[in-house]
Amino acid sequence: MRAPASDLPIIFENVSVVAGAVTILNRVALTLAPGAPTVLIGPNGSGKTTFLRTAMGLTPPASGRITWGGHDSAPPTRRAIVFQRPAMLRRSAAGNIRFALKTAKIPRPEHDARIAELMALVGLDGLGERPARRLSGGEQQRLALARALARDPAVLFLDEPTASLDPAATKALEDVIRAVAARGIKVVMSTHDLGEARRLAGEIVLLHRGRVIETAPAASFFTSPRTNEAKKFIAGELLV
Repeated sequence: MRAPASDLPIIFENVSVVAGAVTILNRVALTLAPGAPTVLIGPNGSGKTTFLRTAMGLTPPASGRITWGGHDSAPPTRRAIVFQRPAMLRRSAAGNIRFALKTAKIPRPEHDARIAELMALVGLDGLGERPARRLSGGEQQRLALARALARDPAVLFLDEPTASLDPAATKALEDVIRAVAARGIKVVMSTHDLGEARRLAGEIVLLHRGRVIETAPAASFFTSPRTNEAKKFIAGELLV
């Protein structure tokens, strides 16, 4: 797999996203740079999903500016996103990946080897012929990851990928995320689970009411948070 870096850094310059009378992101200024995973945390409704969609290029900002690798407009050919409940195509697990390879215009002679590589990476060896919709929830999430990785992205966005998974499935998916990051692919993910954030993050971004409240290396964020909101959130208190 190749992980081109031309889309990085992704820079948000006072970006706001508005839906009707509701401001979902409020003057967000943040840089997503190459390196260890960036993990977004914050209460429900804080803007995590909208941030991921905007960084992917799916949701346009109402104001502000986003650049991908220094460019104001960059096609999302080197970015991929996996949503919390990814849809499975009505075909086999391998067929789902083959479809992604076709849409990414990967040469047909490479398909079988790439499918085998991706299935092995996500721990689905031997399940290639199984109908994708008959896989367990955790297996479907890992297949969705493999399908996203078929695009050879430089940046992979994950929206609460372990939500509703049991501990064994969560660990399996976290292992895949670590393997992806080790290949040099920038992972940007949201999670509701502070334990998961501690395990995976190189950088933490705390969002609340559409604003970036605090961003810091994970170790210092959890040991010495700077803001009252971060202290409360780590302690399990509600942010309102």
